[in-house]
Amino acid sequence: MFYDEAKIYVRSGNGGDGMIGFRREAHVPLGGPDGGDGGQGGDIVFVGNRHMSTLAAFHKKVHYRAGHGVHGNTKNRHGKNGETLRIEAPVGTLIRHAETGELLADIVQDGQEVLILKGGRGGRGNARFVSSVNRAPRLAERGEPGQELWLTLELKLIADVGIVGKPNAGKSTLLTAVSEARPKIADYPFTTLQPQLGVVTLDDFETMVLADIPGLIEGAAEGVGLGHDFLRHIERTRVLIHLLDGSAKEPLEDWITINQELALYNVALEERSQLVVLNKMDLPDAVAWEPIVREEIEKAGYPFCSISAVTGQGVRQMLYRVKKMLDEAPLPEPAVPAEIVITADEEEPFTIDREGDGWRVRGRQIERIASMTYFEFDTTLLHFQTVLERMGISAALTEAGVQVGDTVYIGDEVLEWGE
Repeated sequence: MFYDEAKIYVRSGNGGDGMIGFRREAHVPLGGPDGGDGGQGGDIVFVGNRHMSTLAAFHKKVHYRAGHGVHGNTKNRHGKNGETLRIEAPVGTLIRHAETGELLADIVQDGQEVLILKGGRGGRGNARFVSSVNRAPRLAERGEPGQELWLTLELKLIADVGIVGKPNAGKSTLLTAVSEARPKIADYPFTTLQPQLGVVTLDDFETMVLADIPGLIEGAAEGVGLGHDFLRHIERTRVLIHLLDGSAKEPLEDWITINQELALYNVALEERSQLVVLNKMDLPDAVAWEPIVREEIEKAGYPFCSISAVTGQGVRQMLYRVKKMLDEAPLPEPAVPAEIVITADEEEPFTIDREGDGWRVRGRQIERIASMTYFEFDTTLLHFQTVLERMGISAALTEAGVQVGDTVYIGDEVLEWGE
């Protein structure tokens, strides 16, 4: 089954904890601090893969986690960095923040790497806290927690040329005739329920990728039928083959209707290079319509040709015209820069709220510091108290009415307020 949407959860790795340690060797009674740093948490990276054509893999596996950093050790041994998780996705994938809908990344090239989440920073060992006034610090940091995020993935097929038209216009038949693609075909509307790609080879060397976009109907731009699901695959194409059904009752009305739907969905599609092609010239109705349709299309300023996808009449000449139009069309630009990294927000002021039997301190920086503090050691506890005073949090809590013995919540930490 063709999947072009998915929702997944990603989490970067935690940083490893820093170590509190001192040299303990024979004949060295006063060994100095030798606690090593924790390793960096693994990142979350997406990698473009041109051999993938669907998001089906993300329906089978939804949760993705990078490796955690290893804790530091004595003798200044630093922890190993967590393994970065590289997630392969089809070329043409858009990555969005699931809650806000913000576009985070646009994968447009094979092998393109996009860093989405940075791993947590490794905590510093006590060897890093040596100073002229403290030669034997009993102070270290825990590793910084990784980041987590729900993402929505949206696949827009990357094809050079999109074949659009009403249902049963003969798009699948044309794609089959000019490429190795083998879509299911039958003589009724809405045959093609998913986009199909085909590679067309001209003169042994020149190639172009065609996409058969499922038949569009009136109201597609508003989401009628499967309108939005299919229209987005047209956005990346540089040239459109607008295929008209020569056996239809009013092929010109069909052409106007589909053009309106394209413009309503994305006004840029109205300016896309478009070759209007009347199909089914093997049928008497199409032969009768041909001079009328040609006159109106060319009067509107569009190039026109007529073919029979079944017999091959005019197909080769049509492909050469499309290739010429493609050579003259501009290359697509990614929707966002190739490298997007979700990092810490700019520091916002902390807030203090009464919460149940205690007080809740909120603020990204203080919550991060709390998560990296060893509260079981007096030295690190005093260091954290100094941080609270330096940031003005202690004074703010006092002003808010905190009392000795009250509970103070900071992130996941539960603390008791003292003198």
